[in-house]
Amino acid sequence: MTPDPIGILALQGNVQAHARMLAQLGRSARPVYRPADLDGLAGLILPGGESTTLSQLLRRDGLDRAIADFADHHPVLGTCAGLILMCTRTNDARVNPLGLLTAEVDRNHYGRQRESFIASLEGSHFPGMRAAFIRAPAVRARAPLEVLATHAGLPVALRQGRHVGCAFHPELGRDARVHEYWLGLA
Repeated sequence: MTPDPIGILALQGNVQAHARMLAQLGRSARPVYRPADLDGLAGLILPGGESTTLSQLLRRDGLDRAIADFADHHPVLGTCAGLILMCTRTNDARVNPLGLLTAEVDRNHYGRQRESFIASLEGSHFPGMRAAFIRAPAVRARAPLEVLATHAGLPVALRQGRHVGCAFHPELGRDARVHEYWLGLA
């Protein structure tokens, strides 16, 4: 029996890179543009992008409520802007977070686009994984979250229940450990 596909929010972000990572792990992907696209999915990925724009698009189309309802029973993976959307609070009033992770994040903590970098992760879940940080957020409050990975002493990969959020872009490398770990929650 073929497992249900994984949805990838397709309003912005590197949808194809996430789909390639899922294919590498033997899972199919389906783009999500509107609430009805969530039907029949095993989980959902919220990719990077511009969090204020994504927040406005989610609210405009009713996807914010649909994703919150979906997340009550399905795992969600958020990367970079996806992490910002998943949290309970941000440092930017223009973002209406979904409240899937009990955390507060600071947008663009690591700087602007030109200050992007690649670094090795620390911690027991993805040690040594090379991760791309592009205008990445920082997590400020994180209870009762499990910290899966850190960089320079700050948490950069978090888990709460079946949901995982990453401040970096795991889809941009060849290391599939983040996606594989998250699929295990599905």
